[in-house]
Amino acid sequence: MDSEARQRGILRVYLGASPGVGKTFAMLDEGRRRATRGTDVVVGFVETHGRVHTAEQLDDLEVVPRRRVDYSGTSYEEMDLPAIIVRRPEVALVDELAHTNVPGTENEKRWQDIEALLDAGICVITTVNIQHLESLNDVVESITGVRQRETVPDKIVRQADAIELVDMSPQALRRRMAHGNIYAADKVDAAMSQFFREGNLTALRELALLWLADRVDEGMDRYRDQHQIDSTWAARERLVVAVTGGPESEVLLRRAARIASRSGGGTWMALYVTRGDGLVQMDPVRLHKLHVMTEDMGGTFHTVVGDDAATAILDFARAENATQVIIGASRRSRVSTLVNPGIGEIVIAESGDIDVHIVTHDEARRKKGNVRAAPNLGQRRRLLGYALGVLGPFALTATLLATPDFHGLPTEAMLFMALVVATALTGGLRPAIVTSFVSGFTLNYFFTPPLRSITIASPENAFALGLFVVVAIAVSSVVDLAARRTAQAERATAEADALTVLSHSLLHAGDDFPALLASACELFGMRGAAIIGAGDEIRTAYGAPITALAEADASVAIDDDSWLALVGRSLPAADQRLLKAYAAHASVIGERRRAATANDERRVLEEADRTRTALLAAVSHDLRSPLAAVKAAVSSLRNNDIDWSPEDEQALLATVEESADRLDDLVANLLDMSRLQMGAVKAHVDEVEVEGLVRGAIASLPGHERVGVTVEPDAALIAADGGLLERVIANLVSNALSYAPEPAHVGIATSASASRVSIRVVDSGPGVADTEKQSLFEPFQRLGDVPRGEGVGLGLAVARGLTEAMGGTLTAEDTPGGGLTFVIDLPLHASDGDSA
Repeated sequence: MDSEARQRGILRVYLGASPGVGKTFAMLDEGRRRATRGTDVVVGFVETHGRVHTAEQLDDLEVVPRRRVDYSGTSYEEMDLPAIIVRRPEVALVDELAHTNVPGTENEKRWQDIEALLDAGICVITTVNIQHLESLNDVVESITGVRQRETVPDKIVRQADAIELVDMSPQALRRRMAHGNIYAADKVDAAMSQFFREGNLTALRELALLWLADRVDEGMDRYRDQHQIDSTWAARERLVVAVTGGPESEVLLRRAARIASRSGGGTWMALYVTRGDGLVQMDPVRLHKLHVMTEDMGGTFHTVVGDDAATAILDFARAENATQVIIGASRRSRVSTLVNPGIGEIVIAESGDIDVHIVTHDEARRKKGNVRAAPNLGQRRRLLGYALGVLGPFALTATLLATPDFHGLPTEAMLFMALVVATALTGGLRPAIVTSFVSGFTLNYFFTPPLRSITIASPENAFALGLFVVVAIAVSSVVDLAARRTAQAERATAEADALTVLSHSLLHAGDDFPALLASACELFGMRGAAIIGAGDEIRTAYGAPITALAEADASVAIDDDSWLALVGRSLPAADQRLLKAYAAHASVIGERRRAATANDERRVLEEADRTRTALLAAVSHDLRSPLAAVKAAVSSLRNNDIDWSPEDEQALLATVEESADRLDDLVANLLDMSRLQMGAVKAHVDEVEVEGLVRGAIASLPGHERVGVTVEPDAALIAADGGLLERVIANLVSNALSYAPEPAHVGIATSASASRVSIRVVDSGPGVADTEKQSLFEPFQRLGDVPRGEGVGLGLAVARGLTEAMGGTLTAEDTPGGGLTFVIDLPLHASDGDSA
C-alpha cells in the first residue's frame, strides 16, 4: 500500500491492574510475533525498569534511538517522535501511555504522541495501568493512598481498537516482587508493605476487570445496534426497577439492590416514567430522594417520557439489554384489572424473554389509589369508534326488535342517544356523527311508523327524529371537545412535569455538558446527542456518534454558532418545547463557563498585578540593603588611604560574602516563585532516603549545628523529588533558625502512617496566631515566625509551591509548649508510574 494513502493506524492497548504484571513483556512479545511474520515493527520507547527478562525481549527488535532533552540543567531521554514518523514502520511499540513528556518536546503527554503516530498511519501497541485512567484517579487514591499525577483520558483508551487485560493474581505478583523481578532488592520490603499490599492489589485487579467488562458491554451494544438486534442477550444480569414515586418505591429499590447483589456483579437501574396520560407525577423533592437512595445502594437512576408507561418500561429495558424487570404489585382491584389491564399485566404480556418480577407491598394490600386511564384519541381509538358507530346501531336494533313489548319510541330514541354518546367517548366526534346518522336512519326505518319505510307519518315524529340527530351531533361534539381538552391538559401537565424533572435533575448536574446530553437522551428516548458548533465541530457528545448536523434526527439552536442535535427518532412538534428547554440550559452552561473563564483570567491578572506591585515595593529595599553593604565594603577595601589590618579585611570580605548570599537567596526565591506561578515546575518523583537528604539540606545553613534530626525506620524512604524537597526543607529550617534565638534548637522529625509520611520542622518561639497561619504561605508576607527586615517574604510561599508540585501538602500548626511547627505531608512510596 502506498504510504501516502495510509489510513489512521490501529491502536492496541495492554491494560494492567498494577506495575509488574507483565504489560511491557506482553507488548514486546506481540511485537516479536508480528516481526517473525514479516511485519515492519520498531520499538519507539520501552522502559524495562532494569528487569532482565523484559530487556531480553528487545534483542531481535529494531529500536529507534531516543533523543535527549535538556530541561532545568538536567538531560532527559524521551521518545523521538519525528524520527519514528520519518521511519514510517507498520507497527510501533510505545510503552507507558500516561507518561508526561519533558518540556521541550512536541507534546505534553505521550498519549498525544501516540495520536500523532496513529494519524500518520502507524499502528501502535502500548501499555497502561488501571490507576492512570482519569476517571479512576480518586478511587485509586482512596485505595492506595497515592494520587497519580500522570493520567490519561478514558476516551483515549476506550477508543482503542483492541484492549487486552494482562492479569495476575495478587499472590503471584507479590512472589514476583519477592524474587526481585519487579524492583531492586533494597526497595522490595518498602513496596510490599505499602503499594503492593495484597488488599491494594486485589482492589486494583477488581477495578481493571470491571472497567474492561464495561468496555466489552459497550462493544456488544454497538454490535447489537449495528445489526438491529432487539432481543435480550443475557450475558450479564441487568435489572430495571420501575418506580412511581409512591410509598412502595423504597421497597422496590431495596428489593432490586438485593437481587442484583445475589446475581454476582449484576447492575440495576431505577426507572421513572413521566407519563403523558394524566397520571399524578412525582414531586421533585421526592424524585431527588429516590435518586440519592438509588445511587447509595449502587444503582443508577433514569427518567424517560412515555405516553404509555408499560411500553416505556419495556423499551428502556430492551435498550439497556436488561434481563429482569421489577414492578410493584397493582393497587387496583381485581375487577378493575380484568376490565382494564394495568401496567404489570401489560409488561408481563409483552416482556418476551425478559423476566418480570411483581413485588408485593403494603400499599397493594390496601388497594389504594385506583387510577382510571383517561381517553386517548389515537388512531386505534378512532377505528374502534367507527366500528362501534357502524355495528352498534344494528346490534342495538336487533336487541330491541327481539323485545318489542318492553319499550316504546321514547325509550328506543334514548338508547340510540346513549350509543352516540358512548361512540363519542370511544372514538371522538367523527365516529359519533356517523353513529348519529346511522342511528337516525335505523330509528326511522325500524321503530317510527310507518315501519320498514323511510317515510314518517306523523310530523311530530319527524320533528323528534330530526331533533334526535341534532342533539346527538351536539352531544358528541361536546363530549369530543371535553375529551380533547382533557388530553391537551394532560399533555400540558406531563410536559410541565417533565420540565420540572429536567430543571431539578439539571440543578444537581451543575455545569456538566455530558450530564445534560445524557438526560436529553433518556427523556426523549434517543441513542445519542451532541453539541455541534459552526463547521460541524463536535464540541461535546454522548452515546451514539454524530459527525454532522445534517445527520441529526432532531436539532435546535443554542446560540448563533452552536446547536443541540440528537439521533434516534424524529420528535413530534409537541416535544420541541422540551428540546428548546435543553438548548436554553445548554446556553446557560456555556455562559457560565465563559463567565467563569473570564473571572479566572481577571483573578490571574489581579494576582499578577498585586504580585508585581508587592515585588517592586519589597525588592526596592531588600535589593538595596545587600548591594549597599557590598558597595561599602568593596569601596573600603579599595581605599588606599587606609591601612586595613588583616582582621579588618576579613570582616569586610565576610560582609561582601554575606550580602552576596542574601542576594543569591533573594534571586533564587524570585525565580522559583515566578516558575511556580507560570506552572513550569515539574517534579520527577522517585524514592529518596530522608535522613541523608535532610542533613544535606541543612549542612550549609548558618546555625545548622542547632538542628536535631530524628527519622523513624518506617519513614526512611519517601516519594519525592530530591532537589525540590531539599529546597523546601532548607527554606523551612532557615526560617526557623532565623527566628529562634540561640541557644534554642530546631527539630526535624519524621513519622509514617498508612501510605503517607510527615516531616515536621519544629521551633519553640512564640508562634503565629491561628488567623494568620494561612497568610504565612502567601507571597511577600512577613508574619509571626518570620523576622522582619530580611528577605521579601517568599521563602514559605516557595516551600508550599514546591511541596504541592510533588503531590504533597505543607501546613503550619502550633508547637506544644509554644512555637510553630511546619508539617510536610508526602506519599511514603512512589508508584511505578511516578518514577522518573
